[in-house]
Amino acid sequence: MPGNNPVPSPEPGSAAAGSSGQEDRNQRYWFHILAQNTPAARNLHAAKLVEKAWQQGDRVCIVCDTARHAEELDDLLWDFSPDAFIPHSVVPDSATTCSDPVGILLCPPAPEDWDTVIILSATLPADADRFKRLALVAHNDPNVLNQARSHFKQLRTLGIEPRVHDLRKRG
Repeated sequence: MPGNNPVPSPEPGSAAAGSSGQEDRNQRYWFHILAQNTPAARNLHAAKLVEKAWQQGDRVCIVCDTARHAEELDDLLWDFSPDAFIPHSVVPDSATTCSDPVGILLCPPAPEDWDTVIILSATLPADADRFKRLALVAHNDPNVLNQARSHFKQLRTLGIEPRVHDLRKRG
């Protein structure tokens, strides 16, 4: 990755001419492993991914497990960028519609509603192979890494080979 940018840009859905459909598909799935071992680092990394995808015009959601985690992400997105506001809202359940371009979901995302899905939850959505773009983000904690490995195996079972961005290997 050129420069000092630790967050790879969510790449647009189109891929280079001449590549196979499976290669195109795999280019849309990312697995980020952070060097830091804190939930705060994971949230910050997810916020950076949200900002980049949103600036590219995507509807973006972050999937989390608890109302407390959703509140942490909500606070972070309010204060994340001093230069710009990221319009977002918390979506507590599947019956709630999100009219903002960014959602913090406490429920499974619908593939037709979101361009980029960032997974911070313990459960990978059953239809994960139907998303346009998906990023798994894990901080360097044994429990979180084991959960992320499980997600990675699930994606492989669905025929997806996510691109791994292991930031622990950077020095």
